[in-house]
Amino acid sequence: MNAVNVSKLRDIVRARRFFALVRKETFQLLRDPSSILIAFVLPVILLFLFGYGVSLDTGRTRIGLVIEEQTPLADDLSASFKGSRYFDVLEGRDRRNFDAKLVSGEIRGIIIIPARFASDFAARVNPEIQVIVDGSDTNTASFVQNYAQGVVASWVAIRSVEAGAQEGGSTSPISVEQRFWFNQELTSRFFLVPGSIAIVMTLVGTLLTSLVIAREWERGTMEAMMATPVTSAELLMGKILPYFVLGILSMTLCVIIAVFLFSVPFRGSILALYLLSAAFLVPALGQGLLISAATKNQFLASQLALISAFLPAFLLSGFLFEINSMPVAIQWITFIVPARYLIPSLQTLFLAGDIWPMFLKAMAVMLFIGSIFFILAARSTRKRID
Repeated sequence: MNAVNVSKLRDIVRARRFFALVRKETFQLLRDPSSILIAFVLPVILLFLFGYGVSLDTGRTRIGLVIEEQTPLADDLSASFKGSRYFDVLEGRDRRNFDAKLVSGEIRGIIIIPARFASDFAARVNPEIQVIVDGSDTNTASFVQNYAQGVVASWVAIRSVEAGAQEGGSTSPISVEQRFWFNQELTSRFFLVPGSIAIVMTLVGTLLTSLVIAREWERGTMEAMMATPVTSAELLMGKILPYFVLGILSMTLCVIIAVFLFSVPFRGSILALYLLSAAFLVPALGQGLLISAATKNQFLASQLALISAFLPAFLLSGFLFEINSMPVAIQWITFIVPARYLIPSLQTLFLAGDIWPMFLKAMAVMLFIGSIFFILAARSTRKRID
């Protein structure tokens, strides 16, 4: 037998050995109900939580409105607050009537129109109103403060126009027209749901693969595999390929739910979606394999996967918290979190469309991080028994 035939025979044997590993791992995956639950049931639950349970939209906020002296001008301003679609107004004459409600959380702020408001306005002295907000919830407090200022500014502009018209003068106030690109209604679900897809893929990719090699060690089958001609690279690739397909299927299910159930617009291409997802699964699967090879214990591997993958993806990726507002040291740590690159890419893909320079940069970084994980996992999965 010549050298060419020997080489071909080796390639055939290597291919059959690799597909046997893939087949074995696929059967193991299908026989494990927890894998199916994590891949298909848990994503649906998480999407429902982020789609319906978690909302950053601030609706009608209940406030107390105190009018210390009933005048036509004060009544006109109070009508502006009552007509705002952002406030649910409880009206009163004394601030002390609302103090207990503010402490208990029944209202989120108190707006006081003082008794001298009308006289100051008539004397062209800067009229003042007082805004007291509940600072325990900083987001709602900022909302109440900013929109209260907006209501007053709109009311002042209207009164100035009316005063100019009555005096026969011509006024030309500046009119600000706001336009929001990509998400005109500022619906938080439209960027929370695409971001949650990255969280789901982190769970499927890292949590499940963190158990595969640890499971072999616990069952005592790893020693038998060490005695075979299987190389470390073949072992790793044979084990992650079924989970790669499972991650892609889980992502597809999430996208279908996001588009058809939550009505999230999808303005990008299917090609970009699958390329980004495949690039993200490389570091996710690599991290899981590294954890599994290093720990050799399923319980410890699952805990490390949640701490080192799920929590950083949830907290340090920009999914819920702005990265620029984090301490500088934490901002540097976010550069090694793969979800930091996938989440803004998915949000852009859904809401804006294909921005290939952004996508290619994100994919390059994710593949680089993934290659480091795979190299470390291969070094940890040596063909020897310690």
